[in-house]
Amino acid sequence: MNVAFRNPVVGDGAALWRLARDTGALDLNSAYYYLAFCARFARSSIVAKEDGRLLGFVTGLLDPDDTTLFVWQVGVDAAARGRRIASGMLDALLESEACRRVRRLETTVTPSNQASLALFRALARRWGADIEESVFLRSDDFPYSEGENHEEEWLLSIGPLRRS
Repeated sequence: MNVAFRNPVVGDGAALWRLARDTGALDLNSAYYYLAFCARFARSSIVAKEDGRLLGFVTGLLDPDDTTLFVWQVGVDAAARGRRIASGMLDALLESEACRRVRRLETTVTPSNQASLALFRALARRWGADIEESVFLRSDDFPYSEGENHEEEWLLSIGPLRRS
């Protein structure tokens, strides 16, 4: 695997948007969201590229004291799944200089997203951390019209992360 992990740049934003759209699993945000993340939150986000092609991304936010990383989205191109790209990105991000003070990772996942649940449970095991799972947002918290629905979101809180 000749995959390079690095922080995103603005020029990656359109590719992140397309990848998020094409997964069919992620809530698609506006193109502006992905461009803004690449411009303003690059140090807490990461992309995986191989031969110039975007394989995946993680968008994240650091809390004000840099001890908690909130992972917003993880996206991996369908053709690259099964290659541990998501795990590699998360580990590389947690090992980065920007995240050196991070002791806890938090994210939200829908209960039906078994792949994401497995990804973050495995991360907790790799990093020797506990994982707490609780309801973060209920379905009726979302402002959708009658007939529309969003599955509830669970908050996964992983920590303390054991660093070598």
